[in-house]
Amino acid sequence: MIHVMRAAVAGASGYAGGEILRLLLAHPDLEVGAVCASSNAGSALGSIHPHLHALADRELAPTTPETLAGHDVVFLALPHGASADLAGRLGEDTVVVDCGADFRLADAGDWETFYGTPHAGTWPYGLPELAHAGGGRGRDALVGARRIAVPGCYPTAVTLALAPALAAGVAAPHDLVVVAASGTSGAGRSLKPHLLGAEVMGSMSPYGVGGGHRHTPEIAQNLASAAGIAVGEVTISFTPTLAPMPRGILATCTARLADGVGADAPAAVRSAYAAAYDDEPFVRLLPEGSWPQTKAVLGSNVATVGVTVDLRAGRLVAVAAVDNLTKGTAGAAVQCANLALGLPEGAGLPTTGVSP
Repeated sequence: MIHVMRAAVAGASGYAGGEILRLLLAHPDLEVGAVCASSNAGSALGSIHPHLHALADRELAPTTPETLAGHDVVFLALPHGASADLAGRLGEDTVVVDCGADFRLADAGDWETFYGTPHAGTWPYGLPELAHAGGGRGRDALVGARRIAVPGCYPTAVTLALAPALAAGVAAPHDLVVVAASGTSGAGRSLKPHLLGAEVMGSMSPYGVGGGHRHTPEIAQNLASAAGIAVGEVTISFTPTLAPMPRGILATCTARLADGVGADAPAAVRSAYAAAYDDEPFVRLLPEGSWPQTKAVLGSNVATVGVTVDLRAGRLVAVAAVDNLTKGTAGAAVQCANLALGLPEGAGLPTTGVSP
């Protein structure tokens, strides 16, 4: 008899929670158990996520440890700072996958600087494709894990764009420059005046300028791991921008070529990325001269990466596109849960986008 595992989703009324539920409905080994919310508790799920037809009549339950108990896996799609207390009250045998930032950072000082609250701790980091210096991937720490911290959406795109070059030693870890555009769903579902349609349509705007975005230390942490150096040795200028689209991230990243990488840089760089991603089912290295587009990854768990070398500037240019709600959040959460539960890593995860 096949045992179908049960999954609960806390924060089911938000964008990330709704996306997790969409993916779970197509999962062959996971069935949807409790669906929980805070202010929306008592509402019918269909009144908030009308696209989730199979769950439309489900009533959102309060988010309590008792409601979440008895599940094989619990997905936490909660605001930053809300996961730690709830996770601490769930059994150690339950796989807990946190889509918030609470357990991503290893350095307590970075957490306190950027989030302003005490550091809750550090869980295995849920980016399976992260290339580490000297070999190995992020998934090595995820197989059989009971607690997993899902990466932020910007760090997912930036890390996948730059990590292979740093791990292979073809790019330097200082003077990294990233400009990344995100759709409005990255800010969550709460009503915010600057995200009103009249404010966003036909306009792009930067925010978190000057190193102030909360994802900055997470990106540095990942790239330091790829390069095999201390986090303080990574210097990165990260500027996020808000784009007039519901979902998607396009990250344009540049790095200085490493000392000793000369005229053969294009071939060396291409080889590094091919070695990193040729066997990865959810990262696609595009042919030379082709560049990522957010529309090509819409609704899929795939990241696309394009790379080239600007020899005159002595810099590598890498561009990555992800759907911030799928590969950038919910898809990553399900991918990590699969690894933790001993299921096929790609179970329930779409690799085909939606267009137009």
